Amino acid sequence: MDINECFYVGKIVKKYSFKGELLIKLDTDEPEQFENLESILINLRGNLVPFFIESSQLHKSELLRVKFEEVDTEDDADSLMKSELYLPLSFLPELEEDKFYYHEIIGFQVEDKNFGNVGIISGVNDSTAQALFEIDKNGTEILIPMNDEFISKVDKPNKTIFVETPEGLIDLYINE
Repeated sequence: MDINECFYVGKIVKKYSFKGELLIKLDTDEPEQFENLESILINLRGNLVPFFIESSQLHKSELLRVKFEEVDTEDDADSLMKSELYLPLSFLPELEEDKFYYHEIIGFQVEDKNFGNVGIISGVNDSTAQALFEIDKNGTEILIPMNDEFISKVDKPNKTIFVETPEGLIDLYINE
């Protein structure tokens, strides 16, 4: 399975016991949805390798304590430390009409009520306090906060997001 067909779940951050148990730092607002997985894909040197899960339970709310099949010693666990974990995109539940996953809006057009066509979403920056649409307008990058007050409509069938941004926000990028 290709990494582009998957989404990032989290990272193995710590050993939990001498019997190969590991703690995973989950990248989610809903950690409980990962409690009863049967298997997961671990990125080992650029290859996604499936691992079957013997048992798992939430540990201190944002960590998942996992025991993988055939990972029975501290050395086995050491070999997986700092590895990233993934699941197929098909694992994600369907969202309501106006909600979206970041990966699915790449390539969508952005239309602003006052400005008109802003450009095409090339990515989402979620490393800041507020996630940002990264929009390409003829080689110029425009950043618009992913704020519910700015997003007026998400038209998935036509791959368009309609926004109403504060006056002058888009001009800051165009008139540099």
